[in-house]
Amino acid sequence: MSEIIDVCPVSELPPGERRLVRWEDLEIGVFNCGGTLLAIEDRCTHDDGPLVEGTFDPEACTVECPRHGSLFDLRTGRALTLPAYQPVDAYRVLIEGETIKLEV
Repeated sequence: MSEIIDVCPVSELPPGERRLVRWEDLEIGVFNCGGTLLAIEDRCTHDDGPLVEGTFDPEACTVECPRHGSLFDLRTGRALTLPAYQPVDAYRVLIEGETIKLEV
């Protein structure tokens, strides 16, 4: 069963910005791609690199792992380049009032 958790006010995550959210044993990166809010697990499937610390391209909606350069699609969690080939989990982002929330 899923749970809805608060992330932050919408005003604190403008386009081109990102935020790391910790909930229980999960770390999730929330990214604002030109007004579209997307969330993926903050763990490269190649060697557990911290994706939220990588290069974020808000126009392409991708993030590059800072360790070995694997590129991930923020819309789906799909690995786009090697050495990673497995996707990361993607999470549903909701906006209720002025608050960004995640379905985890």
